[in-house]
Amino acid sequence: MRDAITSGTKAALYEAFAASGKALASGKRLELLDLLAQGERTVDALAKAAGLNLTTTSAHLQTLKQAGFVATRREGVRIHYQLAGDDVAQLFALLRKVADRHQAAVPVARDAYLGEDGASEVTREGLLARVGAGNMVVLDVRPLEEYLAGHIPGAVCIPVSELTDRIGELPEKNEVVVYCRGEYCALAYDAVRLLTDHGRRAIRLNDGMLEWRLADLPVHAGATA
Repeated sequence: MRDAITSGTKAALYEAFAASGKALASGKRLELLDLLAQGERTVDALAKAAGLNLTTTSAHLQTLKQAGFVATRREGVRIHYQLAGDDVAQLFALLRKVADRHQAAVPVARDAYLGEDGASEVTREGLLARVGAGNMVVLDVRPLEEYLAGHIPGAVCIPVSELTDRIGELPEKNEVVVYCRGEYCALAYDAVRLLTDHGRRAIRLNDGMLEWRLADLPVHAGATA
């Protein structure tokens, strides 16, 4: 009798675990988590950033909310979404790492998406050492709202979509270290290619803001003074 009861409750427990896995079983829902890892956003902003319509975005967010991965905050008629906790960001980052390491299709898709810019990379530790030495610019190429939500202290914000027109704002003699959302974000690759084409010395942080936050490194919110 005990075995039958245990078997039933154990099955219920694992089904509860599986519900979380099912919520992650969508590329678009993972993309929404990636965006929310950068900071709180409304449904409209998420839909625009993910290239989805509002109805589809809302449905994906409801699935994530039911699984406990996102939380909401109401401000007037607007509903703002955010990750339910740092553990959700950690789970998302680990999922990507495990998939990259064990699923053969991921490195192929990653290389096809990111392309090759021929740039050198620097680790977080290397970046901190270079900042202390001076003679470099840390460039955040994410959209402004993501930068304002949290960025590497001292980083300059020029979204990659504006970089061509604003490249003159970067000192010509300084090396530029570029970063964006995370290890699998194409914005930094695009920025490095553009800077190199304009004769600038540019390298990439080998991951991005997601990993920086998870490493408990200093984060500055708002505009740089």
